[in-house]
Amino acid sequence: MIELKVPALSESVTEGTLITWHRQEGDAVAAGENLIDLETDKVVLELPAPKAGVLSKIVRQNGEVVLPGDIIALIDETALPTKELVKTAVLSPAIGPSARKLAAEHALDPASIEGSARGGRVTRDDVLAKIVPDAGPGIASIPLETAGDRPVQRVPMTRLRARIAERLVEAQHNAAILTTFNEVNMQPVMELRSRYKEKFEKEHGVKLGFMSFFAKAAVAALKKFPVVNASLDGNDVLYHGYFDIGIAVSSPRGLVVPVLRDVDSLSFAEIERQIGDFGARARDGKLTMEDLTGGTFSISNGGVFGSMMSTPILNPPQSAILGMHKTYDRPVAENGQVVIRPMMYLALSYDHRLIDGREAVQFLVAIKETLEDPARLLLQV
Repeated sequence: MIELKVPALSESVTEGTLITWHRQEGDAVAAGENLIDLETDKVVLELPAPKAGVLSKIVRQNGEVVLPGDIIALIDETALPTKELVKTAVLSPAIGPSARKLAAEHALDPASIEGSARGGRVTRDDVLAKIVPDAGPGIASIPLETAGDRPVQRVPMTRLRARIAERLVEAQHNAAILTTFNEVNMQPVMELRSRYKEKFEKEHGVKLGFMSFFAKAAVAALKKFPVVNASLDGNDVLYHGYFDIGIAVSSPRGLVVPVLRDVDSLSFAEIERQIGDFGARARDGKLTMEDLTGGTFSISNGGVFGSMMSTPILNPPQSAILGMHKTYDRPVAENGQVVIRPMMYLALSYDHRLIDGREAVQFLVAIKETLEDPARLLLQV
């Protein structure tokens, strides 16, 4: 008998919830076939069969909370000849955990759903379209409760959403959060991007976006103001000698913040490529624990949803987060004249226990100055 166990998670994740078994007792399974999804407060993990065989016993059921090392099933690798296993065990189509969970909730066979992602991969939106054609993202069909003639839908919080709520309350209770604002003229960056975007994509195979400029500008400012890149550990201040920047990404399960490592040593193309990869894997539920662990500073872009101004909340134990917003053409005074420029409001939320207002303001000004004169990134001034 082969034991299927809950794998080691991470220091900050101590338990998970079993979502949906994809096989029943007595089914043949192939080595590497995903048998069940494990939802943690960070990611959804796939638990594959370590070897081919027959799923002889399911020890832990859907919805149960499990700990690392717990045995959740037994596989009998001697029950069928290998050739029979190959014929009997049918692998699931390429489908992310969040999409698979939704399909299981509505008794849909993933094989019946046409995937729209690269390689025919089935996404959550593909499943939603199958449940309610043209429904779009959102809650597709959940049983109604009624109080008189007032219908409501009761949906349990996912572990990720519950953890997000917990961390946000924790951040507000345990840190002295203040926010400072500024605005940046995006015309220099937009002109630079427009001038080189075709050559950039042809050379590097990835589109040149705006986030790479902000990530590089943030690193330049963090080097000038190391305390913004620091964190508190009790009564000690930890000054980090590296620049790992979390990039907030929207996923079907909520906001996640995968981390770009050593951004100071990455090229613009490498940053754009990694951000694109984060976005794709967030949508498919394929981000790993390592992707979401650590980070010394974060950037959140509410502008993609149309936000003009907001106050981002810290991602503990980090001490600061930069908020980007939507770029609007606005009249501004320039050399004594009123001109129209593409302007963006910037927000920096910071922990006032560690960072003084002067440093926060100067840090944000440094980002503004770099973006309004991108040559500074090349000259490192």
